[in-house]
Amino acid sequence: MARIAVLSDIHSNADAFEAVLEKCGDLSIDYFVCLGDIVGYNAEPSRCIAMVRELEPKAFAIGNHDYYAIMGNTELSGFNELARTAVEWTRDQLSPEEAEYLRRPDSSMVSGTGCSIVHATMDTPRNWGYITARHHAEAHFSYQLTPVCFCGHSHIPIAFEKQPMSLDGNNGVVELRDWVHSAESEEYDTNFELEDELTVVYRPGRKYLFNIGSIGQPRNGDPRASFAMIDTVAKTVTRYRIPYDIGWAQQKVIDAGLPENLAYRLATGI
Repeated sequence: MARIAVLSDIHSNADAFEAVLEKCGDLSIDYFVCLGDIVGYNAEPSRCIAMVRELEPKAFAIGNHDYYAIMGNTELSGFNELARTAVEWTRDQLSPEEAEYLRRPDSSMVSGTGCSIVHATMDTPRNWGYITARHHAEAHFSYQLTPVCFCGHSHIPIAFEKQPMSLDGNNGVVELRDWVHSAESEEYDTNFELEDELTVVYRPGRKYLFNIGSIGQPRNGDPRASFAMIDTVAKTVTRYRIPYDIGWAQQKVIDAGLPENLAYRLATGI
């Protein structure tokens, strides 16, 4: 039983990652798990790999940027121009040892917790599909063997609950709307200089899938670094959003010679 920090999509953004780890210190985290994509998009892949290694994650899944960064001249299918440029740049930055560290399984169980992790989806992990709607979650749940699963990849928080039975013909899968709490909703607090948090209680006899968003490149209109904590005693999952020095991270992207649009999007969260 423990408090476990769930990290995903760090994407070479050490400034955002440091802010998250400082918060984890305040939360008295027992250990960490990582959903992949340590590298890609931003300017400090080696530093972020070193930071993850120091945490000694108890479970680890490979992300698509990790995968293509270590696969040499493998064709970068499915990547837009910005992502492709960042992967090619990242390949040149990694030592053989760092590349080997990124070589991880597609999914992993978190021993003793009833949780599993995957970067994309359990049904077709190496297809790198996105879970953005209920029908995606339905396919995933068919392969999810644990009560709780965490995923990343889309950089957009979303969560689903699979109930024991359905009364409305939806296969028992419902979206947990409170978890999204997107920047488009009227009640959304747009003061991005402050931390915020959102907690969901998970109940026995059901399955849950949580996309926790991204530490290093959020895409839900909120530029703060996003991560989650599961408390296996209280049976809660809490998502935190943490402000950090975005301007400094942007300057590092520009100084590295990466596309300026990658720096620009850090401030917009899109």
